[in-house]
Amino acid sequence: MNKACLILALIVNCALVVRAGADAQVPGQDAPMTDCTSLTHIDFTGTLDASTQITEANAEPASDQLPAYCRVSGYVAPAVGFVLALPANNWNGKFLEQGCGGFCGGDLRELIASNYGKPLLRDALRRGYSFLIFDGGHVHGVLDALWAYNNPQVQFEFGIRAPHVAALAGKAITERYYSTAPAKSYFSGCSSGGQQALSEAQRFPWDFDGIIAGAPSPTFSGPMMNYLWAGRALAGTINEADLKLVHQAVVALCDMDDGIKDGIISDPQHCRFDPAELLCRSDRKDSRCLTATQVGAVKKVYAGPMTSKGEKLYTGGPLPGSELNWISESDAPSAAYVNHSGRPEPWAKQYFAYIGFMPAPGPSWRPDDFDFDRDYKRLRMAESLFGAADNPDLRKFKAAGGKLIVYQGLEDQSDIPTDSIDYYETTERTIGDHSATQAFFRLFLIPGMNHCTGGAGAFAIDYLNYLEAWVEKGQTPEKMIGAHVTSDDYADWVKFPLDSSKVKFTRPLYPYPIRAKYRKGDPNSAASFGPTAP
Repeated sequence: MNKACLILALIVNCALVVRAGADAQVPGQDAPMTDCTSLTHIDFTGTLDASTQITEANAEPASDQLPAYCRVSGYVAPAVGFVLALPANNWNGKFLEQGCGGFCGGDLRELIASNYGKPLLRDALRRGYSFLIFDGGHVHGVLDALWAYNNPQVQFEFGIRAPHVAALAGKAITERYYSTAPAKSYFSGCSSGGQQALSEAQRFPWDFDGIIAGAPSPTFSGPMMNYLWAGRALAGTINEADLKLVHQAVVALCDMDDGIKDGIISDPQHCRFDPAELLCRSDRKDSRCLTATQVGAVKKVYAGPMTSKGEKLYTGGPLPGSELNWISESDAPSAAYVNHSGRPEPWAKQYFAYIGFMPAPGPSWRPDDFDFDRDYKRLRMAESLFGAADNPDLRKFKAAGGKLIVYQGLEDQSDIPTDSIDYYETTERTIGDHSATQAFFRLFLIPGMNHCTGGAGAFAIDYLNYLEAWVEKGQTPEKMIGAHVTSDDYADWVKFPLDSSKVKFTRPLYPYPIRAKYRKGDPNSAASFGPTAP
């Protein structure tokens, strides 16, 4: 599946560091690691609402990749695993928890050492954070849902409890290690991690001072129905060359919506592209065209799931500009609708076979079994246990002083942008006032960005820097600056400040519904753009 990835950027804010059993430390002073291994002998089973067991604690020396830290592995009963990294020096006095993607799971020690996990760990430690990752309550792979087969307890762990109890455990261990509680706590997650972020804001509004939610589809069932719907339309009908043709036509029509031709659609919601413009006709001189069946398939994908009567079952489909993401580049599992060989991806099959229905039908279930006139009514039972985060009532989070940044790539085909837009607008109606909502919750739509990161747009963004400034200094994020990084190395996307030699262009990003518009000057500079009302 697509990387359920997040962009983390962290800033140094050194604080007084006090070690368990040691004298108080001052910023910049080395803190001995001798107390790290002793954490295994400390009883955390009495941690309120999160009975915790540490299974391993090792002092990790500094290397050319990472500063020295104490690596703590453990679990919250019954089975929410976590790894906590505690800086040996210059703890900034804060705690950062990262959400997990897909169905979570996996070996956390391998994850934190991977090309995805290590850059996040390195940046967190370099900035001085106590940094935690968790597995969602199981150890199986991110595309494997067998662990949830008719197992409501584990589904509850994944969908609701895991992020909360991991935070309780991580903050308790952090406090014991440094002899002082974190002054501020943050959560950052994308994809499933973005859904966890919304769940935390809704259900446990006192866990975090600030939350970053990327591509946060409020439900699992919505995107999963969309995968089935789009997969049926595209499988055996459309190939990558066809979608490239569609994408080129879309960009040609709507590229200039921000005042500059850059290959990026700024406002795809209002891009009035009709696939029928590419229909093969006898008088058409261009041989590159689509059959009527292919035109119908593209229209179905844009429209999103619906009944045979045309009733919408979801907030929509992917937006114009996302076409290159509909088919994966290989036969490897991804969050695309069909794979390189033209077969529907297994992601949604895993969900509906083992989770989406209650009771679950099991391995005999096939994607063609889903009835769009009937089965959408059967999904809320499992959804109530498995990640439903669609309650827009964030009044308690607002009252607690929490701040929420939601970001969404406009070329995302996995968790579609209209989900985030609908959630924000519904929250604003619930709060009852635009200004009151903007005071604690801001949505940023990223033109040209794929699922969580990457793409043609300015996808490298220091979200945490903006969130910290909002929470700790009262600096409301009226504008964020994004950059397009030319490197294919994920580590270069999350290392702030960015390497300027790898930045192709920058763009300003404004809170929804404001968009960026080119004014004058260097088109590769964010300074050449300004805000425009919708």
